[in-house]
Amino acid sequence: MPRVSVDDTQQEAQTVCRIAREAGRLAHEYFVAWHGGGKAVQVDFKDADEPVTAADRAVSDFCIAALRREFPTDAILSEEIPDDGARRSARRTWLIDPIDGTKDFIAGRPGYSVMIGLLTDGVPTLGVVYQPIAEALWWAVRGHGAFQQIGAAEPQRMRVSDVTDLASARMVSSASVREPMIAEIRKRAGIQDDFQIGSVGIKLALLGAGERDLYVNPASKTKLWDTAAPEVILHEAGGRLSDLYGRSLRYDGELGHMDGLVASNGHLHAAALAQVASLIVGRKPRVDRAGS
Repeated sequence: MPRVSVDDTQQEAQTVCRIAREAGRLAHEYFVAWHGGGKAVQVDFKDADEPVTAADRAVSDFCIAALRREFPTDAILSEEIPDDGARRSARRTWLIDPIDGTKDFIAGRPGYSVMIGLLTDGVPTLGVVYQPIAEALWWAVRGHGAFQQIGAAEPQRMRVSDVTDLASARMVSSASVREPMIAEIRKRAGIQDDFQIGSVGIKLALLGAGERDLYVNPASKTKLWDTAAPEVILHEAGGRLSDLYGRSLRYDGELGHMDGLVASNGHLHAAALAQVASLIVGRKPRVDRAGS
């Protein structure tokens, strides 16, 4: 296997940042035509609570085509195409969430993003998250730091906050789903600050940028493409992402993260997990990691 140089890695990141920006512009064109021009976008449902729009599919097609041109030997999986199983044997797999935060997109809110992540031997190693409305780009390569660029400003190195007191945590949570567990954690810990936005990628990027400190998602609906890109960014910024039981996320099995998510600046992780544990007493993990 040829060795990949630092220059090659950075060039790869720049290429994916360009693709994400272009995909974001496409998503934004649909958004403006719909919410600014009254040209509605078709909305279908994968299930009762999971919408997908024509914009999701168009952005997915764009990202797949662009990645195939640039990285023809890699496996690719998007939220909007069937899982063909190639990811299970490929050394490198690109995971695409063409519009993360579709409910925000449909509602005309700014909390949606384009996300592209790279798994290398089943581990997230490169991640890009782009929020079109804010022109906010976050990216990271494992071992090389995390960066953000807002508009035309110079890129800045990302670093999580140094908040260590759970009561002082600035939470970030879903704008479309209000989980009872989140309200209970806030109550028990005395947390007053909670900002709602749709995209998981934006939530984790805000943690990585030090603008937020804690995110808890007890649901089992998040998928590999929801976390692959932003996990690298948060990790390189000094934060931590786990399931509700404190275990590292896995990318070599099923598509879903069945045991929820806890993301933090790292300093708050143990305290947050303790709060979660007190609320899920007797609840067994849905994914058995015995022997793994």
